[in-house]
Amino acid sequence: MKAPGYLDQTRSFLREYTAGLNVRDLRRLFDQEAIQAYKVLARERTDEEPRGRLKRVVHRAKVVFLGVSSKLTPARRLIFAASLIFALFGIVDVDVVNTGSGLRVGVTIFWFLLSVAGLAFLLIMELVDRVRVRDELEVARQLQQELLPQRSPEVAGYEFAHSYRTANEVGGDYYDFPRLPDGRLALLMGDASGHGIAAGLLMAIANATLKTALDVDPEPARVAALLNSALYRTGDRRAFMTLFYGLLEPDSGRMDFVCAGHPFPMLRRAAGGVVELGRGSLPLGLRPSLELETDGVTVDPGDLLLLFTDGLAEAVSGPEGEAFGFRRLRDLLAEAGSARPIHDRILASFDQHTASAPLHDDLTLLIVGRAAASPPAPRPGP
Repeated sequence: MKAPGYLDQTRSFLREYTAGLNVRDLRRLFDQEAIQAYKVLARERTDEEPRGRLKRVVHRAKVVFLGVSSKLTPARRLIFAASLIFALFGIVDVDVVNTGSGLRVGVTIFWFLLSVAGLAFLLIMELVDRVRVRDELEVARQLQQELLPQRSPEVAGYEFAHSYRTANEVGGDYYDFPRLPDGRLALLMGDASGHGIAAGLLMAIANATLKTALDVDPEPARVAALLNSALYRTGDRRAFMTLFYGLLEPDSGRMDFVCAGHPFPMLRRAAGGVVELGRGSLPLGLRPSLELETDGVTVDPGDLLLLFTDGLAEAVSGPEGEAFGFRRLRDLLAEAGSARPIHDRILASFDQHTASAPLHDDLTLLIVGRAAASPPAPRPGP
């Protein structure tokens, strides 16, 4: 009667232990993640791989050993090397020595147990470190989320739809649409260089600078110049950021804007045509001063404005697949619909294109739609 109970417990344990596992994830572990891990371990190597198959296997094993060792602290590095030596002793014991003796078998098992215990100890310590880092990243992610808009502004005659996805716990994309005291609406979207924590810190600097710049002088050229100076003063030439900033007058629909190295926003006219806003320019932070010309456009009733970062258009389907593309994005925008349906349609097409694979770049999408003009009321009869 006890056996079925143990069997049920075993099955329950296996179900819990393998929860969420699927064949696609397992295949990606060897097809993509293992290759990426080797590239990380080998990125500091400058020597070329040998041509012979056996020599290449030995070379890669050496690269992995040295790469893993260099990432460990000296104490953990010693345990790692000792564990491998203990495993080697166990293999030699099995192959060379007559294992007919029970004592010799016990010694062989002892070497293997020491090796397993050492590697298990290292794995636990590295996992604990990773959990601590992840906890800190979660705090950083929450703080970053608070820098982004939590809700859409209430602007009569306008509809907003927006979303934000990060490739890592912390992202480098930025967007906001604050209402200024004079009633104008600032439409901001940027993409900081790099990924992860470095991009997130740059995004935080940009957020603080932009809020100050809007208070001082919200004109597009002035805001872009102030942000450019702030990024350049960081002293790191890798610290740059693309930016689109439009200053919209809701009543008239007039919008003055600058576009610094950012993907050109798309404006769908009420009649169905799509135009791109912007001109070629360097991102902000690369030079001490950057000449940016302010352009202007009118968002008429029935028009739809699409702002996005390159993580949307440049996402590919698979390791060597085609990009989502600007043309596909343009075609989706050209279809009939208001801000929310178009937004959801673009994301659905994006998820289908990437097969919901993990993001390789942050993705931000903002759609601003102006309501169509109401038809004139009929005149009363005579």
